[in-house]
Amino acid sequence: MAEGTAAKVVEIIKRTGVQGEIVQALVQILEGPEKGRIKRRNIKGNIRLGDVVILLDTEIEATEIKEI
Repeated sequence: MAEGTAAKVVEIIKRTGVQGEIVQALVQILEGPEKGRIKRRNIKGNIRLGDVVILLDTEIEATEIKEI
């Protein structure tokens, strides 16, 4: 099993994807060298505020969803 970094969902920004299956959220890194930083990430599946997700890579940050 691959190791990852725990991150807590602090804000849900918007749903995206063809059927709304991707959620863009702000997550706070809980461990590692970037502990305490807040990053924008795209997460597939159902999430709620306070959920802890495992990030395989903490360096990449999602781009902001723009309205058309």
